[in-house]
Amino acid sequence: MDTKPLDVKKNDLAGPGIGNYDELKNVLPNNYKSLLTPRETQLAITELKRFIEDGLSKELNLMKVEVPLIVDDESGFNDNLDRDGSRTPIEFHINNDYNKHPINAQVVQAATKWKRFSLKEFDMQPGEGIITDMRAVRKDYFLDHDHSAYVDQWDWEKVIKPEDRNLDYLTNTVKKIWRVIKVAEMYIQEKFPQLKTDKYPNLPEDLVFIHAEDLLDMYPNLPRKQRETAILQKYPAVFIYGIGWTLKDGYPHELRAADYDDWVTETVSKDGRPMHGLNGDILVWNPVTQRRHELSSMGIRVNPETLKLQLEMTNQLDFLNYPYHKMIMNNEIPLSIGGGIGQSRTVMHLLKKAHLGEVSVTVWPKVLKDICKEKNIFVLE
Repeated sequence: MDTKPLDVKKNDLAGPGIGNYDELKNVLPNNYKSLLTPRETQLAITELKRFIEDGLSKELNLMKVEVPLIVDDESGFNDNLDRDGSRTPIEFHINNDYNKHPINAQVVQAATKWKRFSLKEFDMQPGEGIITDMRAVRKDYFLDHDHSAYVDQWDWEKVIKPEDRNLDYLTNTVKKIWRVIKVAEMYIQEKFPQLKTDKYPNLPEDLVFIHAEDLLDMYPNLPRKQRETAILQKYPAVFIYGIGWTLKDGYPHELRAADYDDWVTETVSKDGRPMHGLNGDILVWNPVTQRRHELSSMGIRVNPETLKLQLEMTNQLDFLNYPYHKMIMNNEIPLSIGGGIGQSRTVMHLLKKAHLGEVSVTVWPKVLKDICKEKNIFVLE
């Protein structure tokens, strides 16, 4: 059993889990050969994105809407991603009207908060929601095989009733999303039969649901990403509940911002034990890279009580001065559930690709491009 010290657990709370490009070189497969040509890949990307977006809209009752790429820095709409402040947005000054009416703006890192506000703007009722083709820039990522500075997601948000704020509602929603992904896998393999191969097994029919507390009990000495790796080697697709709550080893499973997902509400496991959190992540085993692969992060959002409690726990009560947070505290925007599903990450997995750059055009350092060329991985530029 791994007996890594606790400071390794602390360092593992955020980030991709790959620390340098020598390590990445070992992660990327040798003798790799894409199952699709570059031309076929582009056709498949278009087919998949359209199919999945339509499927999510139908399964979750979502309406497609436009989403911002930049926001006013005073709005509180942008996302800090991790509550330790290690990932900050790109900021810039708009010198409007010769600086008579300027705007200090930020490039979106995630549209989580904006989506909830927009539910009110679009007059969404309980059971109705929105889906967006979200684009973002996350400049503080380490760029590896499944993390890029350019982020594309199906970001969605849905109005719920107070009585929906429970684990069963979350679980049923996750199952609907998983059904869309599984049907998309079958669809794209009908279009491109070469994608069905024993070398890279398909996703399982069902997800395994597990609480972060239980995962820690199973692997108490392993850091977070190694716990995820261990469970995925046993079950190749899982949903981990309760990401953000501090576990009994003194650390949360992963750092999670305090002002959108509810990770503090007490829940109960199937056998009656107390647990925490109304959120979680979908993770799968990537047979190409032989590594954990996150597809989605989602959850039931904070209400006034849990927002204040989580901000107290993270020493961020000053956030309550932002317009967005005031709207939650004053019950001016709906209760909701929502999440983000990585477009390129999902497509990468379903097309059995080794690197995100095979399905997404963005910037990569020369050292990474050289490694990919050596490994016969065609990175788009």
